Amino acid sequence: MNQLSELIKIISYKRNRIPLNLFLLLCLNLLLAPAVQAATPAAESRFSAYTITLLGIITLSLCVYLFVVIFQPERF
Repeated sequence: MNQLSELIKIISYKRNRIPLNLFLLLCLNLLLAPAVQAATPAAESRFSAYTITLLGIITLSLCVYLFVVIFQPERF
């Protein structure tokens, strides 16, 4: 229980946002890349599956960011 409270404290600390976001992005990539590899032809390598997944995640996050910027410009 003590470790969980320390983890929540680290996540809520604003200075650690970028490294934490990068870590979560890489973990999400590790979860999604096997699905991409299974959906692509057998000739594709594992590296290609990871890069395609990472490109998809970056594209999706950019779309969400631009959506927020367009509809809430006063925040930026």
